[in-house]
Amino acid sequence: MDMNMIMQQAKAMQEKMAKIQQDLANKSITGSAGGGMVQVTVTGQGDVISVAIEKTVIDPQEVEMLQDLVVAATNDALRKAKELSKQELAQLTGGLNLPGLTNFMQS
Repeated sequence: MDMNMIMQQAKAMQEKMAKIQQDLANKSITGSAGGGMVQVTVTGQGDVISVAIEKTVIDPQEVEMLQDLVVAATNDALRKAKELSKQELAQLTGGLNLPGLTNFMQS
């Protein structure tokens, strides 16, 4: 293979990866818990951007339950964001699971 061709392909892949990352940063995914009473919205890169809690679940006697719902909704949103990330990157990698490339969602 021609080294220039390889470099061009690597540059094209890098540009596509940057576009996918930007697209994911601009997408929002919502996870929920408690039948939708707690909702957490994250970006496609896993940044939490909002938390919505229905007033009916705000009870000073049930703080632990509310905390559990927030955690569950956050985990739900992050799972969905990770799946979206995998789907988007599958277009770039042809469905191959490339360690370090196919899971770039922020930790």
